[in-house]
Amino acid sequence: MTRLSKVFENTDQAKLIAYICALDPNWETSRRAAFSLIRSGIDVLELGVPFSDPLADGKTNQLAAERALENGATPDQVLDLVKELREEFPSLPIVLYTYYNLVFNKGVEHYVRASKEAGVDAILALDLPPEESSELTQACQTHEVDQIFLITPTTPEARIPTIVKDASGFIYYVSREGVTGERDSVASDLQEKLSSIKKHTNLPAGVGFGISNGSHVRQVAAHAEAVIVGSSIVKIIEKHGSNPDEMSRLLEEKIKDLRSGLS
Repeated sequence: MTRLSKVFENTDQAKLIAYICALDPNWETSRRAAFSLIRSGIDVLELGVPFSDPLADGKTNQLAAERALENGATPDQVLDLVKELREEFPSLPIVLYTYYNLVFNKGVEHYVRASKEAGVDAILALDLPPEESSELTQACQTHEVDQIFLITPTTPEARIPTIVKDASGFIYYVSREGVTGERDSVASDLQEKLSSIKKHTNLPAGVGFGISNGSHVRQVAAHAEAVIVGSSIVKIIEKHGSNPDEMSRLLEEKIKDLRSGLS
């Protein structure tokens, strides 16, 4: 049983997945932020790998990647951070949120093997369609790394079986069209869309994009097995990263607020 499957084994409550861009704006701040989030009670950590052209990300997460890259962040350093987190938190699932260029550039087999050795549990290559993913799928299956795929509001139901065929860990449902970023409300058709997905897979569904507070979490958790929050967390790091104590305090408050929607 994988770390992810163990997390989702308990179905009494939806799980909270927190996203940060690794190494934003530097190693120590990112490490401190990750430790604060984990100790505050998140169920899964999603680490964004800094990339120069993050097409699925809104301004907040784009700027986070830019800050990390300006300070010399590399994919290898991201895995070094994973290793440190894994030593401290051996049971916490860690997902890499990345773009296929970074995987391909390293060599697919090498990238997945190195990720597994570092302690990564799953890889989500945002811009890789399932029809083109056979090499990554094979490598993930060989090294027992879960491969996560996206489904969006515009995905035709007829295409869902193709997307979920080789998926594992959980399905990432993008709750709104467009890029990552905070929104004022949760999509009104969420229940209907998740019902369509669950006709074709028994995998848990994690819902992300636009979720930023406890009220949003409560609405999503009524229908999904996991709630994914990113931009509102990244904003705290952006604004308060130069003051580690304040950043940690605000991250802890944010997680407390988000988890209030799970009770």
